[in-house]
Amino acid sequence: MANKGELLLEMNKVAKRFGGAIALKGTDLKIRAGEIHALLGENGAGKSTMLKILAGVHDNDGGTIKLGSKDFLTGSPQQSIAQGIAVIYQEPSLFLDLSLAENVFIGRQPKKGAVIDWKFAQTESARLFKELGVELDPKRQARGLSIADQQVVEIAKALSMNANIILMDEPTAALSASEVERLMTVMKSLKAANKAVIFVSHRLDEVFAISDYITVMRDGATVSENPVGDTNLQKVIKDMVGRELTDLFPKTEHKIGEVVLEVNDLTNPAYFRNISFKVKKGEIVALAGLVGSGRSEVARAIFGIDKYESGAVKVKGEILPAGSPVLAMKRKIAFIPEDRRQQGLFMVAGVNRNISMESFDSLTDRGLINFKKEKSLTDIWRDKLSIKFVNQADPVDRLSGGNQQKTVLAKWLATDPDLLIVDEPTRGIDVATKAEVHRLVDKAAGEGKAVLMISSELPEVLGMADRIIVMREGRQVAELSRAEATQEKIIAAATTGKKSA
Repeated sequence: MANKGELLLEMNKVAKRFGGAIALKGTDLKIRAGEIHALLGENGAGKSTMLKILAGVHDNDGGTIKLGSKDFLTGSPQQSIAQGIAVIYQEPSLFLDLSLAENVFIGRQPKKGAVIDWKFAQTESARLFKELGVELDPKRQARGLSIADQQVVEIAKALSMNANIILMDEPTAALSASEVERLMTVMKSLKAANKAVIFVSHRLDEVFAISDYITVMRDGATVSENPVGDTNLQKVIKDMVGRELTDLFPKTEHKIGEVVLEVNDLTNPAYFRNISFKVKKGEIVALAGLVGSGRSEVARAIFGIDKYESGAVKVKGEILPAGSPVLAMKRKIAFIPEDRRQQGLFMVAGVNRNISMESFDSLTDRGLINFKKEKSLTDIWRDKLSIKFVNQADPVDRLSGGNQQKTVLAKWLATDPDLLIVDEPTRGIDVATKAEVHRLVDKAAGEGKAVLMISSELPEVLGMADRIIVMREGRQVAELSRAEATQEKIIAAATTGKKSA
């Protein structure tokens, strides 16, 4: 076992190219035993590329990487694991029909003679879970496990392979507040065991709460590395974006017009009951609440993805039939889903095709796509939203998370909707791109669109919304104006169903 403070990893002038694109140029990083090290930067800064080099997914094109006194061998995930490096991804990939013990020892089952020793696997898994401070039954099936518990199983798997360096890519993005707190406890237990944790996150409050060191990257290079006590939020943001970022929530006052969306007593007993509210032209209304409170399900029901049992949705005074996204789009509703990769984009299709796919009626001549019109549309929205890509036909999978999110926005804004529904509009994107997305949402309201926003980030809700509707366990428990809303009031309503004083 390494001693606390011992240098485990040193990356010096590491470089990486993908064709003509430079992903890393002179990147440095030092990791010590018994530390939690945050890796920050805008989308496209090179963080994920660096982690993938350490994970063995990508080769190193330049510079040196040392593990202790030895050269790091790149080239395959198996080699990285053998060298004591393990990766915990945002969405774990367990075998759901196997037990937790089977998942921990998958591919390396312990044997007693010629027979698999499941008793040892279960005992050792239980020991690892206990070491991580989490009560999990090694015999239970992985199916039905929360994302947070699946991450713990992945961490136990890493420890069973004697990993000294644990890489975590956006580990808290899909977790509730209580699950984040528990993951932080697990990270602290790894630190206490003199393991090193490198994690990427865009949630800067969590970074300052848990980290020992913060390294900031920008444009493929390391900008700064500081002990957490020697830096602050504004300095980190300035290092990330190369400038002061004071206007994270560029909310402006807009003229509020007539009602665009009216939801009356909407009920789906499995997810929500008796939901009623209105959204007016030029207004941003936020649905707030804890994960699982039913916010996203309400939005999906309004757009017609999910059905509801009773109640009604009206758009500009006319009933919108339930269960038909096609009719919702015809009534000029746009829906930007929570999961852009699975639900918002065709990842293998080009940027141009993703932006144009909801506007084909205006881009076709005699049933065929007019590619000149499609190129022009893509150029317009690239310029309007500052979307960064090399070629229009490049698969959207090559774009950073922030540019993917702006591509989804472009796709729907190109339809000129009357109602824009945005579910977690800034999840998993960096602080500078968040400010851009906030500006775009505010601009949409300024152009007279009604905006319904779902967000788990209270600063975003407070910074952007004209009105806030708080949900708890599928019910609407509070409505707050911009002037009266505070974090305390929202949290009180979301957790107890009552406003705080």
